[in-house]
Amino acid sequence: MTYLLSAIVLLGVLIAIHEFGHFIVGRMCKIHIYRFSIGMGPVIYKKIDKHGTEFALSALPLGGYVAFHTEKAADEELDLIESLTPEQKTNTFESKPKWQRALVMLAGPVANFILAIVILSVIFSNSVERQFIPEVSAISSQYLLQNSALQDGDVLTAINGRDVSSLQDIRLELLSLSGTSGVIEFMFETGARQSQFTVSIPVENYLSNADEQNAPENFMGFDLSMKLQPTVGVIAEDSKALEAGLMVNDRILAVNSQSINSFGDLQTFLKDYRGPDIDVKIQRGEKTIFLKIPLGIRINADGAEEKYIGIMPGLKRSLFDSFLKGSYETYNLSVKTLTFVGKMITRDLGTQNLSGPIGIVKMAGDTANAGLLPFLYLMALLSISLGVLNLLPIPVLDGGQLVMLGIEAVRGSPMPEKMENLFYMSGWVAVGFLMIFAVFNDISKFL
Repeated sequence: MTYLLSAIVLLGVLIAIHEFGHFIVGRMCKIHIYRFSIGMGPVIYKKIDKHGTEFALSALPLGGYVAFHTEKAADEELDLIESLTPEQKTNTFESKPKWQRALVMLAGPVANFILAIVILSVIFSNSVERQFIPEVSAISSQYLLQNSALQDGDVLTAINGRDVSSLQDIRLELLSLSGTSGVIEFMFETGARQSQFTVSIPVENYLSNADEQNAPENFMGFDLSMKLQPTVGVIAEDSKALEAGLMVNDRILAVNSQSINSFGDLQTFLKDYRGPDIDVKIQRGEKTIFLKIPLGIRINADGAEEKYIGIMPGLKRSLFDSFLKGSYETYNLSVKTLTFVGKMITRDLGTQNLSGPIGIVKMAGDTANAGLLPFLYLMALLSISLGVLNLLPIPVLDGGQLVMLGIEAVRGSPMPEKMENLFYMSGWVAVGFLMIFAVFNDISKFL
């Protein structure tokens, strides 16, 4: 039941936001709207507003729609037309300028992108994000051993000019290069963080099979250890570090004159330390600050006493920084989604991760059980996917509608009705086959 309810909430929000985008821009353009429906099929609840629009909740939670007043409706649905005012009868979709109709079509996907930005901004502002150091731990490629200066301890900072700082960043960049033949450029910092250098690795049909694509980080020619940056994300309320002046987002550079490159280095230092306090060198913005921090004492899992500061690693963002991060992530994931769709079409990327309704129900339930923030993060990811996919030039989707509008602008008149019907039919067939394939893909994961 949890899985089903989670999926209904998830899909309901995504569909409602998408259709509301179409609805609100259509109403701003003064197009008469017959119905705003969440769900498909039989109507189980409805309410009519003062504009004559019926707001409906339908039985099947797998879609939704906004029914605009069109010239075709005016010709074929005479009973419906009789109830309209003279002004409503003239406010058809086709009567509006092409730029307004284009805005109406774009509004649905844009609403999904806005939803993703809002959700991601909320997540980033209400969580402490762990920051990682992708450090080289082993080199397996003979090519790298013989033709590069790469060493254990060097830090990966970018792939083909795109900054990476987490395992997700690395995976997304590598997957976007699937099918590549040529050279991939990896940028590194030396272990001492004093200089940068680039390593060019030749590849042929990179990440060519599903096993490689499921774990692309294992096929770079070197292994990474994802170490935590020594940035203060949380300070315990009973910690003496607060009284000593330590603040959230301070980066620890050294302890008792010993360099600290990762949070693990700090834990190692404290493991056998016996003094009552430590001298800490920190970076706070552009300033370097020195603090003397008293240590607490606690009993560890082995029953022995150990010294501790009372901090956890991570980065705490302000609301504005969270908005900037949310906006960038929405843009980046949108570009990556479009790239992955293109690579699936060219068969450079496998379809093993393509999910249909069954997969979405499972993901919704799993993330709901994990907590609110994981559930919201899934909602943001699916909202981005919904926005991108609806912009594809498939006839029954918003992107297809925009293509038809472009054809109308070039021809100076709408497409002939037979051609338009054929255009729509091909779209329904394409979407139908995609849905069937996604369902079989879901089922195969459980077999």
